[in-house]
Amino acid sequence: MNSKILKKTAQKAFLLLVLCAFKVHSQDAVQEENPQADVPKQKQVLTVTAPVHFYNLNPHTASYNSEAQILSGLFEGLFSYDPVTLEPQYAIAVSYKISRDSKRWTFTLREDALFSDGTPVTAESVKKSWLKLLRTPGAPYASLFDIIKGASDFRTGNGSEENVAIYDLDEHTLSIHLTTPASHLPRLLCMASFAVTGTEENVYSGPFVLSEINENQAVLEKNEHYYDKENTKLDRITFRFCDDADENAFAFNTGLSDWVSGAVNLSRTISKDAVHVTAEFATEYMFFKMRGNIWSNAEFRQALLEAAPWDSLRENTFVQASTLVYPIGNYPSVRGYSYTDGEEASSLMKIARRNAGIPDGEILEIVMAVTESEYMQKKAALLKEAWEKLGVSLRTVEIPSDKYLHSIPDVDADIFSYTWIGDFADPLAFLELFRGNSTLNVTNWSNPDFDALLNEAALYTNEKHNSLLGQAEQLLLDEAVILPVQHPVSLNVIDLNAVGGWAPNSFDIHPLKYLFKKETKPDVPNVVMLCQGSAD
Repeated sequence: MNSKILKKTAQKAFLLLVLCAFKVHSQDAVQEENPQADVPKQKQVLTVTAPVHFYNLNPHTASYNSEAQILSGLFEGLFSYDPVTLEPQYAIAVSYKISRDSKRWTFTLREDALFSDGTPVTAESVKKSWLKLLRTPGAPYASLFDIIKGASDFRTGNGSEENVAIYDLDEHTLSIHLTTPASHLPRLLCMASFAVTGTEENVYSGPFVLSEINENQAVLEKNEHYYDKENTKLDRITFRFCDDADENAFAFNTGLSDWVSGAVNLSRTISKDAVHVTAEFATEYMFFKMRGNIWSNAEFRQALLEAAPWDSLRENTFVQASTLVYPIGNYPSVRGYSYTDGEEASSLMKIARRNAGIPDGEILEIVMAVTESEYMQKKAALLKEAWEKLGVSLRTVEIPSDKYLHSIPDVDADIFSYTWIGDFADPLAFLELFRGNSTLNVTNWSNPDFDALLNEAALYTNEKHNSLLGQAEQLLLDEAVILPVQHPVSLNVIDLNAVGGWAPNSFDIHPLKYLFKKETKPDVPNVVMLCQGSAD
């Protein structure tokens, strides 16, 4: 094609673009002159890229943070998280009152709450949901309800349902009687585990319903029976599951994904302002699982932790952790593990061997469960080298990443790795993992003095509450149950100029109800930009 034909083609293209621009301008003018014109509302849709794993969307048994994110849209409880502060705000409850001894809580429920099938959400619905949680095997958060009279006995098979102090006084009034005051209860009730569930599957109490889920995606549609559907802006949310960092960056750059909460190649992410790195209310640590061998003896564990190469274990971490509880205001200083003391480690190991009747020259084996990740393999290698000096041989057993957490109770290993995100803003959110009868306790470690401190702390809401919890954490650390590594950060890629209702927070939970797509318009409307150049 020669240059004259190119010029004529360019002229025709220019005229066509001008006519199109004029047509759009004319349509806008007609709509302004006739505001009653029937303009169909465009549906609000949002696409989220999330990590790949099996998604358990049963609120009673789910445990991943990524699952909690989806569940925040499907189910709702008496309270929900404020989207910015994460403080409890009323949801299905509209008010509550507490007795003089702080052990009886009475909730008034909203009268317009419906399940997604159109049936009413009542006080009986709440009671049935909570009793179902208590009777569900493997429900990780069920023991947090042991503060209710009769709940612990019922949960452990030693009591009856009738003795659990949860009472539906009338259709919209619920009362519970506690064994001890619990000022953190509203925060607890924000969690998905304590949301209201229907008696049938695929019935939801939240702003969305699940219309599709497979290994590639989960699709949520607006719940037309939700009491606050008018203020729920999104019509559909699609969670696409992908761990390819390059593909996820491409999807965000091209608008195929509005929000990436999983792996992403930041170097290929065009909009750096869309990258949000936030400190989490979380701790990564390794822990000993008590299984009746010498590593269930605190003296041997204490020797290992004195020899642990802390600087190397915490290398290249964002926020190094020497203790368990994430630093929060008014929490006392606790002595953690900050440096390696080889001489002390050798001395403690000799004492432990002598007390246990084990010769100094005998090699002791310890087993660490790892994933295929280079990160965890490196941690194991560092510990292996450090502990060889104490006559300890570390052997690893590899478990696939997607099965690692669920396999902890069944795998014959002494050391595992964990990252725990606190579910409510209280040190108890971490320490509850080590209470003797807690469903969250995967270590099998139990200490009556530790449990007594947690129970006493529940009686207070002031500095004494934190002081007692600090003493409990100190006992846990002195018993050498955990190896703290770091306080991790969350990484999200989302353009807040295009998506509203999303705010960085320490729980990395973003209630889906509040999200919406913002209208984005060009700075100068109805202007066609042409790039002119010589065709010759």
